[in-house]
Amino acid sequence: MPLVVERYTVTCAAGLGLEALSRSLADGRSGLSNQDIPGGELETWVGRVDAINDQLLPAQWSALESRNNRLAWLALQQDDFLAGLQKRASKVGPERIGIIIGTSTSSIGRTEEAYRQRDTDGRLAPAYLQNRVHELHSPGHFVAAATGLKGPTLTISTACSSSAKVFASAARWLRQGLVDAVLVGGVDSLCWSTLYGFNSLELISAEPCRPFDQRRNGINIGEAAGFAILTRKDLADEGQHELLGYGESSDAHHMSHPHPEAKGAVMAMQQALHSAACEAAEIDYINLHGTATSLNDEIESMALAKLLTKHTLASSTKGWTGHTLGAAGILEAIIALETIRTGLIPGTLNLEQPDENLHFPILQQNVKRPVKRAMSNSFGFGGNNASLVFGARCD
Repeated sequence: MPLVVERYTVTCAAGLGLEALSRSLADGRSGLSNQDIPGGELETWVGRVDAINDQLLPAQWSALESRNNRLAWLALQQDDFLAGLQKRASKVGPERIGIIIGTSTSSIGRTEEAYRQRDTDGRLAPAYLQNRVHELHSPGHFVAAATGLKGPTLTISTACSSSAKVFASAARWLRQGLVDAVLVGGVDSLCWSTLYGFNSLELISAEPCRPFDQRRNGINIGEAAGFAILTRKDLADEGQHELLGYGESSDAHHMSHPHPEAKGAVMAMQQALHSAACEAAEIDYINLHGTATSLNDEIESMALAKLLTKHTLASSTKGWTGHTLGAAGILEAIIALETIRTGLIPGTLNLEQPDENLHFPILQQNVKRPVKRAMSNSFGFGGNNASLVFGARCD
């Protein structure tokens, strides 16, 4: 049973809201910038959302103050998204709308601040005594408070597949009749734990990332927040898109390395195609995980070659946004949705010399072409993989 995506919004370094992001994609304008965050000297590029640097949450939610929750609040205010959400709540009731949020590190940046501000006895300053912030479910707490929704609330943290898996969980909730609609989303913000953590794994690039390029040498970390409203078709009175299918796998090959034969990636993509009841040749575009690390890009291209035909155009958009970790799934799902709406298929920014070892051709430049079905891949540490298939709404 296809589910309708009633509306969606996203905020990232490449733009606040859909229109700004679309302009950046069309113009080939990256949101990446030199890392100059106070408190560290790591040489890299990041996808920073500067608009959240100097603002706090509204006073009624001050107990949930964190950069991550400020980013979520900024995103919720774009594209008249909150108005659309309230419209849906007025029809089915706030208790019949669930919330599922994906994140990798949640508000750990706030926890870093708290430890830096400890007194001489090691105690946290009063402003940082925030039980509902220093935990992974922090974005779930905040989004429920900010939207007034009363349905079940879940936060998923499966590394970089977190906010792709929210669509699969939402589909199960809707099919079981647990709720009538689900607010799905993802949010992850820049913090030193992720920057230095990935640097310790020798995965950070000191230059703008180059997905699938012969000279690629690592990722740039970014931050983003995005949201979408999913509901059953019989309840949907707006929305141009459907979630046709999803696939999830956990090959558990290694803590950080993908399976050398791409088994987990292939399994997730196969499940998504089967769930969508469509053939691989029917996928017009696929937004790749495409992190710009040597191994991940090669193995993802291997997975594509095992399943897809050359009809499908494939690209990575991380050169615009950076790798937004737990928010990558929702961000790139929305970019895939936008290709269906606009017909603008983004190329792969900074891909100048395609790696000769790749098993599948990767789109370098933007293309204008009708898209009926689009797929989005999100592959995380520990072999946590998710693939989503979207299509134009069919009534």
